[in-house]
Amino acid sequence: MAELDEIQKLIDEINFRKSNSKNYEEMKAIEISRELREIMKFEQESFKKIEEFEKNQKNQELVQYAKIISRNTTGREIARLEETYLKKIDEEFLNKK
Repeated sequence: MAELDEIQKLIDEINFRKSNSKNYEEMKAIEISRELREIMKFEQESFKKIEEFEKNQKNQELVQYAKIISRNTTGREIARLEETYLKKIDEEFLNKK
């Protein structure tokens, strides 16, 4: 039962990130870079936890659900961050002469 709680806790963390999205357009490139590193680290840690759950958990459907929402949520956030980051680099560094 504790393992089930751990999976649910991870799912809640992923959903919290999704609902607590930041306005990256108003950040500077350096701040976006920090956010990008943070979300990538979160993604790696999530997948490590999910791999452990896959080995030990009997409720594989819940584990698969966690894997899917993690991949989708963090993937979208990373893509959005990367796009904004490239725009900010262009604005802040490349367009300055």
